[in-house]
Amino acid sequence: MTEQATGAHHPQPRPRSGGQQSAPEHVTGAQSLIRSLEEVGADTVFGIPGGAILPAYDPLMDSTKVRHVLVRHEQGAGHAATGYAQATGRVGVCMATSGPGATNLVTPIADAHMDSVPMVAITGQVASKAIGTDAFQEADIVGITMPITKHNFLVTKAEDIPRIIAQAFHIAATGRPGPVLVDIAKDALQARTTFSWPPVMDLPGYRPVTKPHAKQIREAAKLITGAKRPVLYVGGGVIKARATAELKVLAELTGAPVTTTLMALGAFPDGHPLHVGMPGMHGSVTAVTALQKADLIVALGARFDDRVTGKLDSFAPHAKIVHADIDPAEIGKNRAADVPIVGDAREVIADLIQAVQKEHADGHQGDYTAWWKDLSRWRDTYPLGYDQPTDGSLSPQQVIERIGQLAPEGTIFAAGVGQHQMWAAHFIQYEKPATWLNSGGAGTMGYAVPAAMGAKAGAPGQTVWAIDGDGCFQMTNQELTTCALNNIPIKVAIINNGALGMVRQWQTLFYNQRYSNTVLHSGPDDVNPQARGTRVPDFVKLSEAMGCVGLRCESPDDLDKVIEEANAINDRPVVIDFVVHEDAMVWPMVAAGTSNDEIMAARDVRPDFGDSEDD
Repeated sequence: MTEQATGAHHPQPRPRSGGQQSAPEHVTGAQSLIRSLEEVGADTVFGIPGGAILPAYDPLMDSTKVRHVLVRHEQGAGHAATGYAQATGRVGVCMATSGPGATNLVTPIADAHMDSVPMVAITGQVASKAIGTDAFQEADIVGITMPITKHNFLVTKAEDIPRIIAQAFHIAATGRPGPVLVDIAKDALQARTTFSWPPVMDLPGYRPVTKPHAKQIREAAKLITGAKRPVLYVGGGVIKARATAELKVLAELTGAPVTTTLMALGAFPDGHPLHVGMPGMHGSVTAVTALQKADLIVALGARFDDRVTGKLDSFAPHAKIVHADIDPAEIGKNRAADVPIVGDAREVIADLIQAVQKEHADGHQGDYTAWWKDLSRWRDTYPLGYDQPTDGSLSPQQVIERIGQLAPEGTIFAAGVGQHQMWAAHFIQYEKPATWLNSGGAGTMGYAVPAAMGAKAGAPGQTVWAIDGDGCFQMTNQELTTCALNNIPIKVAIINNGALGMVRQWQTLFYNQRYSNTVLHSGPDDVNPQARGTRVPDFVKLSEAMGCVGLRCESPDDLDKVIEEANAINDRPVVIDFVVHEDAMVWPMVAAGTSNDEIMAARDVRPDFGDSEDD
């Protein structure tokens, strides 16, 4: 079975389900937990101790294999575990105490669930006899997280700990990856037990299908070679399956255009001539239109989410659908599939390559000449671009573009959520998988800084830039202290437009420029005149107070010099406050709830595709 995990670098050791067991050791449940983490190959845990989980922190101090990173907020621990997993391909691990500690993990768990990230969250729970009594710092975290985990466990017996940890890592990493919660009662951590490895795995009914059905593969290959206007619609599942090399072979074999979703950037090289961009609400005109005009969409590890499809009943009206996914629940969920394929993306694509080669050998070769003529015209007519501000201020798009151009090879980019996220998706070139980390499904503000921290902890040899907004940054910036104290030298670009930028853009376009509660640099009606003209907060001073190098850039003339200065500092975290023009907008755009046919290339600019392409 192909192990599933995000990224493309370090396979996680999988717990064995049988074989020679080690001799039993007499330990506490807490010691058993730490030994189990060592055995499954966990090398980094992000967390904060507290009463119910405290027994586990004592043996953790003695472990030479598991590094614990003390974060400043449990949300930071969860996003760091996600960033670690996305950058390395291994299971991320976070740990928290009961009650508020556990509930602070809910947002990153939901985030990991939406984006199919392998993560194990370990929480302490009140003593088993106190469960259900509203004891101090009690919360039913198993019940709370049931809809947002792939699976979760409540452990009340010390002897169950090794088996459940082994099962949690196996479930998180295989099939469609996702978060698994393990909630352990305090008395189970304190009790005496025996530890031996490997435990006997007991997962009846959990058998993810990885090998696709040969008949469905043959049907898909026939549709590909028979289509006139095919599109390969590539989602994040291709990166998780480590199928990017196979994808490149399939694309070049067929000659079909490739569009990569927000979660799949880097799955196919941005600079490849077959790549037509990112689809979706803020996708490229060519990618969005290619899907609309297609007669065949081959969806690989993608889920037809609303940000890609726009108004669902008007999406790709002429297209037949081949939908390949490891999760059968996704197939047909939003769009009926003409050829459904359940399987691991790597195996699906490898089999598709062979089936298409056979079609070619039998004389069935797709002719996409006319299709590429249209695609090339759209790509030339409506390229991604931006206008420089006329007042001499910084363009946020240019800032992000130059960060990408000046970054060392192999740099990992983590983005928050909003305008800066879309600009980072558009104006940085992603040529390799696992170099773009973002919160796609949940759209979690505050993701970037802790995710970058986790990525750098997991891949210390790579440069890691967090592209953040001034709104997102103020949600989780306390993790910069964690970075400074734990030798995790990330680089943070704050795209500071003084507002909640994406919400402000919607207010500009749809709410008659009534900027209700989106301005970040003044209070209600600016009631404190003494604060006018000052920087609240001053991000440079704030960053310096947390042990980072703080820099500021306000002029295009200083842009390269400041970025290069940040790239040269590798012994501490660096934060740059880029003060940018507040009215920059993200284009192209499909307004929420409208058809992708209504895409706007820029403000008041609707693309003209003519009538000939509609047949």
